[in-house]
Amino acid sequence: MAAFFRTVFTGVGVNDIIDILLTAFIIYKVIEFMQQTRAQQLIKGILIVIAAYMISDYFSLHTINWILRGLFTIGLFAIVVLFQPELRRGLEVMGRMKLSSTVGNVDEEKRQQIIQQLIDAVMTFSKTRTGALIVFERETALEDIAETGTILEADISAQLLGNLFYVGSPLHDGAVIIKKDQVYAAGCVLPLTKDKYLSKSLGTRHRAGIGITENSDCLTIIVSEETGIISVAEGGRIRRHYNEDTLRGVLDTLYTDNRDKKHRIWPIHTGMDEHHRYNAGSAGEEEDDEQ
Repeated sequence: MAAFFRTVFTGVGVNDIIDILLTAFIIYKVIEFMQQTRAQQLIKGILIVIAAYMISDYFSLHTINWILRGLFTIGLFAIVVLFQPELRRGLEVMGRMKLSSTVGNVDEEKRQQIIQQLIDAVMTFSKTRTGALIVFERETALEDIAETGTILEADISAQLLGNLFYVGSPLHDGAVIIKKDQVYAAGCVLPLTKDKYLSKSLGTRHRAGIGITENSDCLTIIVSEETGIISVAEGGRIRRHYNEDTLRGVLDTLYTDNRDKKHRIWPIHTGMDEHHRYNAGSAGEEEDDEQ
């Protein structure tokens, strides 16, 4: 046994160690990415097909084995088709990797001022049941989305946001895009989520708030017009029932330099996770609010 381990360690060089570590890291990131998308369900389906193929081969079920072998022949093309949204999203994640965050790097005094203005606005929307959809741009530029609305490039203030989402405002039905320390655009049209597992009780505003996070690394804050419930969406996931304290935690993390931190803000919140399904607290909380 000692001779075996001595032979193994003697034959392993620095390049081999680096190769193993990189491979392990890539596998880990792939698994982590699949957990955040519907790829997890597709992987389970593929594993079931593989298991069925092995069973049919072992018990000499020739017809089933022949059919499954034919599926494996076109399997590569099928995987590309089935995982097209996930592959695209993965490439987008790699393409937007940067050393610093677009939202971060705001000086402390300015950061606290921005956070307070945003909290004042969102809490007012919640109390008055004013529908609102606020998008925070990060590394992925949202110029194409901003062009669907009106470019403002104005300082962030509770009064401005209140005017933009006031029911009588011509821009109240669209989304507001926040770029660093500015209200960059308002009245913007967002893509709706393609998540078919999302509850039909969530209205267009919530679906748009989730949809934009599926196509970019942005974060959105959504206020329900029907219930006043505050929600936060990121990475195709939505969590609801935020209050002033938890919302402050989200914004504080968002406006902090994230170079040495996990990019996602979910760990700081204790609210209800709504990924892939939504369980309303009561029948009266069903929403059909429009963007």
